[in-house]
Amino acid sequence: MARVNLPYGIDNFAKVRESNCYYIDKTGFIKELLDWTFDVNLITRPRRFGKTLTMSMLAEFFDIRKDSRKLFEGLEIVKHTEFCSEWMNQWPVLFLTLKDVDGDSFEDAYGMLRFVISSVCGEHHYLLDSNRVLETDKRIFQRLSEQSGTPADVKSALFVLMRMMKAHYGKNVVLIVDEYDVPLAKASDNGYYKEMLNIIKMFLGMVWKSNPNLKFAVVTGCLRIAKESIFTGANNFISNSISSKKYQDCFGFSEAEVTALLDAAELQDALPEMKKWYDGYLFGEKEIYCPWDVINHVGVLLTDRAAKPGNYWIDTSHNNIIRRFIDHPQINVNDKFETLLAGGVIQEPIREDLTYDIAHSTEDNLWSILYLTGYLTQVLPEKLPKGMQPEDGKMALRIPNEEVKSVFGSTVKKWFEERIAAQDRTALFEDWWGGDAEKLTQEITDILFDTISYFDYKEDYYHAMVTGMFLGAGYAVKSNAEAGTGRADVIIKEQRHRRALVIEVKWSGKKENGNSLEKECADALQQIEKKQYKKKLELEGYKTVLCYGAAFRGKTCLIKLADR
Repeated sequence: MARVNLPYGIDNFAKVRESNCYYIDKTGFIKELLDWTFDVNLITRPRRFGKTLTMSMLAEFFDIRKDSRKLFEGLEIVKHTEFCSEWMNQWPVLFLTLKDVDGDSFEDAYGMLRFVISSVCGEHHYLLDSNRVLETDKRIFQRLSEQSGTPADVKSALFVLMRMMKAHYGKNVVLIVDEYDVPLAKASDNGYYKEMLNIIKMFLGMVWKSNPNLKFAVVTGCLRIAKESIFTGANNFISNSISSKKYQDCFGFSEAEVTALLDAAELQDALPEMKKWYDGYLFGEKEIYCPWDVINHVGVLLTDRAAKPGNYWIDTSHNNIIRRFIDHPQINVNDKFETLLAGGVIQEPIREDLTYDIAHSTEDNLWSILYLTGYLTQVLPEKLPKGMQPEDGKMALRIPNEEVKSVFGSTVKKWFEERIAAQDRTALFEDWWGGDAEKLTQEITDILFDTISYFDYKEDYYHAMVTGMFLGAGYAVKSNAEAGTGRADVIIKEQRHRRALVIEVKWSGKKENGNSLEKECADALQQIEKKQYKKKLELEGYKTVLCYGAAFRGKTCLIKLADR
């Protein structure tokens, strides 16, 4: 197996190149970007699709302070010699990322914004020594550097910095802002949206409203915040989203690029599983792999050739988005979630202009959020399931791959478990202890019917569900506990009344090929008898031991009580 120097978590272009890391060449984006004439170009993509690394590449290419020829040696962009002569290292560049502007409170997040501004000032500290820069601007710059600036200083920080750079270099400034909407996304999650919007609206808005110091701006984010909120007054503003064909393969990895990486690592046979787990995002009309996942999994495979694909996205994205869907009191999406989790397609209206404060207010907005953040992807008309016709004003959507499906699944499972735990289970417990199998069958079927099911439900899920019914209710609950000559699925003990339950769980499989619920229950009860689960509990001193077989298929169940 070949060794490949992978850029784990490195989003600095110069570091990737100087460290001789494996780099999938995206430099063609630079020329494609400037094929358009614009003042502000907003590019939206989901998290972890290489936006920061690409913006760092732009900064290295344009920055007048640097000589970047060696960094770009051998890459696509240097083939365009006239273009490079005109643009490479010819322009002052102001580059910042807002991805770390986060906090549980506005004060914390605002402090992080001041820190980001201070760090940018540190990179351009030479401006304080320039005899071309206004002294009043230098004083503002000094306060920003020391993180002692007033709110007015903070709001005007980028404008002042660009004015200073224009004065110093005599050239307009290229502005690059990465993850511009993170402060607002975090603010929406933590309840200080209006306060943060008041800052960000001026902080960013000032630099593209008839700014005489601006050459052009490239801005990346996850959502296109409604124009009336952030981009009001932006001249020659263009936007590129995941539905646009332009730049469709500039962010994320194409299959050819993943294949080349696997070839380099001598891991060619890993492609089918990686495609199943990490491909499937449709940008424009091209299917794209998530680069974060690809790099992480290749790294794992380099040390463990037998490793199975894992979920690397779950710890890096805002996975509470799905939970908000399920918990919303005015929205019922259970049937649509079931369709998606079964690999199906739904059609919904999609808005690409949103503001975070209203993003979760309607079902349409929520589907838009899931699409724009990568939890769902578009299905082109020619790839719709047989018999499904495109609906006017709606986009066909599906879950892109197994990784995202696992995020949906784990979220649904946790929600279901929490719902069970929050219910008044007194009557349910009485039926278990009373041996009323018929009533238990009805009650548990009702519980299942009120949840979101999908075809990956197997015995372990129903096992966990039955266990969860008794957790936090004062019982001793043992799952797969040692009992008799085997391991019982669930044992419930109540020492005060010296009574216990033994529950053996069976999954009947899919309807078309599964065994009958009656047969599964009979097998469960036979196993309890054969393995002598009850006898061990009686030897421990439990006077009453009830043994149940519980068989499940989808949203149906059957509970049977063993003869006493």
